[in-house]
Amino acid sequence: MSTVRTRAVSLNSPLSVLERPVVTDVAAAPAPVETSTPRRRRWVRPVLLGAVLPLALIGLWQLIATSGLVASYRLPTPLSVWAAGVDLYERGVLYQHVAISTQRVLLGFVIGSVVGLALASVVGLSARVSEFFAPTLGALRAVPSLAWVPLLGLYLGYNEDSKVALIAIGAFFPVYTTVATALRHVDAHLVELGRSYGYSGPALLGLVQLPAVVPAVISSLRLALAQAWLFLVAGELLGASLGLGFLLVDSQQNGRIDRLFLTIILLGVLGKLTDTAVGVLERFLLKRWGS
Repeated sequence: MSTVRTRAVSLNSPLSVLERPVVTDVAAAPAPVETSTPRRRRWVRPVLLGAVLPLALIGLWQLIATSGLVASYRLPTPLSVWAAGVDLYERGVLYQHVAISTQRVLLGFVIGSVVGLALASVVGLSARVSEFFAPTLGALRAVPSLAWVPLLGLYLGYNEDSKVALIAIGAFFPVYTTVATALRHVDAHLVELGRSYGYSGPALLGLVQLPAVVPAVISSLRLALAQAWLFLVAGELLGASLGLGFLLVDSQQNGRIDRLFLTIILLGVLGKLTDTAVGVLERFLLKRWGS
């Protein structure tokens, strides 16, 4: 039986400067076998478990709707809601409502998140800048979303600009608040270590401080995305002719309770899908910079 002697060097171990002989039995070492079963189990099990509660709720919904406990004009059956969705789809209207709302959310989310991250980086790293901005931004954060609608309509008009601006405002504050707070609590020893390597200013921020608060950044993006969907509905409640918010109001005014339920379900599904996309970004960032 043949053996091969190699040098084992670990870059992260204090023993990396030592040469340690390691005996590897080539004949006895089995060839690695790749299998996709563990990977499948990683996502199949959560999907199956996550589907239990929605299916149970749909079953309970169907039972209550058909039992006569609630009048049909107050609680439609799941099948009637599905039929309303099929009707809107066949007329080519459903896609337009979903597409325009998703576009508004994504644009506002990106703009608000980028501005929030930039300002949080400045405020979180400077006590004087924080003292300058914090009181004003704290007061603006307390303004309800509907309060911005007439003001934005006055200056920007009831068009796409005002809706995207409203959504950007909603996405801005979670990112700004969460990231600025996290940056103020970065380990001072880690910052000093970065400075000892010659990093300062934007380089120190990008290579040391922001990677140190990656979990906080991801949390802020999730909150910002949820706020973006909330502010979308507020923006589309007034002055919109397309979008899920418009469909919500139009269904309520015309007594289409089936479309009302459909719109609420669509908002939940789209919100979950976009949150899942942020989850993919989270895994990438944590793999790249997370501890």
